Amino acid sequence: MAKDRKRRRESEEESEIRRSKPHWRTEREQKLYSSKLLEALRRVRGAESPATTRSRAVREAADRALAVAARGRTRWSRAILSSRAILLKARTRRPSNPDRVKRTGPAGPVFQKARVLGRLVPGCRSLSFSKLLEEASDYIAALEMQVRTMSALTEMLAAPVPS
Repeated sequence: MAKDRKRRRESEEESEIRRSKPHWRTEREQKLYSSKLLEALRRVRGAESPATTRSRAVREAADRALAVAARGRTRWSRAILSSRAILLKARTRRPSNPDRVKRTGPAGPVFQKARVLGRLVPGCRSLSFSKLLEEASDYIAALEMQVRTMSALTEMLAAPVPS
């Protein structure tokens, strides 16, 4: 019974991903994201903070606006929205142990790279390979839209004001 619910939940998530896949390419979604991004950037601009904190706040605002535009349809957007604060800590690397044998997954380097990809896409560390690829493709499309929007904003703000 629990397996049936799990399968049903997984199939519902898969269908949500499939339905949300092409939406990043529509003009409507681009406008929605642009308006959410502008609102978030205005809030960041109004807050008094040092330059380093402000750049982090801009990055967090852009990520949150992207997740809001995704409306929680994907795992990565839910992960961004559920985190109260996106912690971007510098990871401390442990010194490597030469006696330690490097573990590889069932298929070797492909699964090693999939594990790295799972760490890059928010909320996707423990997904199956096929679901990870679906989430990653949607996240990449969303990031491409984010880049297009920010480039357009930069061009508008850098344009000379007519006198």
